[in-house]
Amino acid sequence: MSIDLGSPALSGVPKTDVAQRPKDFKTDQEVRWCPGCGDYVILAAVQGFLPELGLRRENIVFVSGIGCSSRFPYYLDTYGMHSIHGRAPAIATGIATAREDLSVWVVTGDGDALSIGGNHLIHALRRNVNLTILLFNNRIYGLTKGQYSPTSEAGKVTKSTPMGSVDHPFNPVSLALGAEATFVARTIDSDRKHLTAVLAAAAAHRGTSLVEIYQNCPIFNDGAFDAIKDRDTKADAIIPLELGEPIRFGAPAEDGGGSRGLALDAQTGGVRVVDVAEVGVEALLVHDATRDDPTTAFAISRLTDAGYLRQSPIGIFRQVDRPTYDDQARAQLSTARTAAPGEQADRLGALIGGGDTWTVV
Repeated sequence: MSIDLGSPALSGVPKTDVAQRPKDFKTDQEVRWCPGCGDYVILAAVQGFLPELGLRRENIVFVSGIGCSSRFPYYLDTYGMHSIHGRAPAIATGIATAREDLSVWVVTGDGDALSIGGNHLIHALRRNVNLTILLFNNRIYGLTKGQYSPTSEAGKVTKSTPMGSVDHPFNPVSLALGAEATFVARTIDSDRKHLTAVLAAAAAHRGTSLVEIYQNCPIFNDGAFDAIKDRDTKADAIIPLELGEPIRFGAPAEDGGGSRGLALDAQTGGVRVVDVAEVGVEALLVHDATRDDPTTAFAISRLTDAGYLRQSPIGIFRQVDRPTYDDQARAQLSTARTAAPGEQADRLGALIGGGDTWTVV
């Protein structure tokens, strides 16, 4: 993993002259999650990754909502805010817009972000605010003791759905791509190397980065991701996405690559799983996350819904450049502030008296 300290995403954020170590980002607070929770691994990965940014700790802010994952700000020796249910993206938008000198992060869960916080999430994504959102997906409500969540599979039996959920679940990656997010990725709590690499790419992106992290809840939804974690099944379940490479997975073929792959489906306009031996490597889809049109990325994301998690693309789905909301808002303020006094008065008058006006007597 390497971080480009000159990355546009980090421009304007003061750098530190002091060498930092992971322990510098640990607080004196007792980490309180259930034994075996995937949050421990993600916290360790983030604490190990933050020194690579080379930023002052006082210029890093973590904002969380409500849920097990939202304890993150207590455990990171940076600035942070444990905010209110679902509103972390809205609060982070205000911070990022007001303070260009901050690296702003959101930590949220599938319930917090996709239920009460759904609107805040999609609008942060479409606006392309310069912040990084880590969405922990354990497909259950853990903090409130095991109710079904917006990502729980249909038929899920929980305390709140004793006869099985009748809801159709969200696919967070599909949702983000539909909201025109400029950076969308998925990773796994148990794959430290992949998780850290995705975090590095997300941090280097200027705009809203959404990283969905599959995170196991050992108490209320243990084994939800066994298909992509079990040594005997993960080769067929994980579809790795690597920029510029044919998308292959499954047991190794004679050439060393996966025996299965993805190809474009001319009939549906989507993608389909094929046997490499039958179609040849040249027929496989070459992954391009930088393509401006998100159609293919969306089609790849839909594979997750085929039997739910029997096949799951992992990696960066989309990574494109687009002007950010906060940069443009600050530019407008700067233009207004540098205008001549007469122009400022004219603009203020036009704003107050523009359009239809009434005199109340």
